[in-house]
Amino acid sequence: MTAGLRPRVLLLAEAANPDWVSVPLVGWSLARALARVADVHLVTQVRNRDAILRAGLVEGVDFTAIDSEALARPLWKLGTFLTGGRGGWTIQQAVATISYPYFEHLVWQRFGKEICAGRYDVVHRITPLSPVQQSPIAAKCRRAGVPFVLGPINGGVPWPKGFQAEMAREREWLSQVRGLYRALPGRQGTLRADAILAGSRQTLREIPAAHHGRVIYLPENAVDPARFNTLARHNGPGPMRACFIGRLVPLKGVDMLISAAAPLLRSGRLALDIIGDGDQMPALRAQAAEFGAAVVFHGWQDHAQVQHIAARCQLLAFPSIREFGGGVVLEAMALGLAPIVVDYAGPTELVTDATGWKVPITGRAGVIAGLAARLAHCVDHPDEVAQKGQAALARVQALFTWDRKAAQILDIYRWVMTPDRPKPAPFGPG
Repeated sequence: MTAGLRPRVLLLAEAANPDWVSVPLVGWSLARALARVADVHLVTQVRNRDAILRAGLVEGVDFTAIDSEALARPLWKLGTFLTGGRGGWTIQQAVATISYPYFEHLVWQRFGKEICAGRYDVVHRITPLSPVQQSPIAAKCRRAGVPFVLGPINGGVPWPKGFQAEMAREREWLSQVRGLYRALPGRQGTLRADAILAGSRQTLREIPAAHHGRVIYLPENAVDPARFNTLARHNGPGPMRACFIGRLVPLKGVDMLISAAAPLLRSGRLALDIIGDGDQMPALRAQAAEFGAAVVFHGWQDHAQVQHIAARCQLLAFPSIREFGGGVVLEAMALGLAPIVVDYAGPTELVTDATGWKVPITGRAGVIAGLAARLAHCVDHPDEVAQKGQAALARVQALFTWDRKAAQILDIYRWVMTPDRPKPAPFGPG
């Protein structure tokens, strides 16, 4: 690449979909942001094709859809069966260790000659985010002399002590032997990527020290300011409002939130908006029945409505006990809500003392007590809640937009393309 020109990048994002949430939305959002700073061609799985076409991209020009369904679909069904339809992240990732390499095999069939001929300056795998998934293309790119960038990768958060019952209900028994993935074929070739973006400090700790010279800490989540453009209402009439946004499943801790909030709900000093759905909904409704209109279950809502409901609140109460990234925390902060999170894994890396509160993860009783204390403090100090909400918004705008992330990754591209260029600094949220 000539100095000053935009790098030519082949983006591998098996999951990239503008109509979905979680990992597919991360893949899509980062790919679109990178397209504003580099000449990119997105390679994704065929299940995303229709949504990408609706978003205005041109197949064959802007993106290529790879049909790996012959293996991906039956294995996904197997994972769904093994988890009883509950999600079961660890089991699904274990199953994907078989199907994902097939996706990259098909990618190499389609693009291998172009990569070897120097058509691209960089090959970058964005998704899967899981570090369990190996990239056979990494070694092939190295032999072709084309830099390969991996990540951001994130995962491997152990189940916290005191929550064995939740682990069992989530069918996460396989997480106890997750470390076996280190013996997978292709792991060493994948770790020899020219740059590895570690999406969390937990993932950074899992990468052998011998590779740390090529590792850069960069959280994977960000927000699109155009999608989060409403501001929370602080110091208004009525009780303080807190919202929860996410799946209603055991690991999200909504039952602990309702228990912690109970005294404030009874006294009319706090109201809860619970946005989302899941198999815990009936039990949660029964738990909250005594509080009447003080607890509102909104079910699943489209993005615009989620933003509308959340912006009526002042707090995000998010007691998830095993969250890899915590994108919903950033989204709430982008609305000016002050977050209360459990001090564990992804969310704790996003929230500072200036922007919210963290609850020590000391078993169920400890989390409930910690949530109760912080909620009571917030109700008694609405001006402090407003101040932290404003600081949360400023933090997101400065550090956690997709364009900001794309600019950081552009520096990484230039680093791997220019051997004598200094290594970019890690993300430093403070």
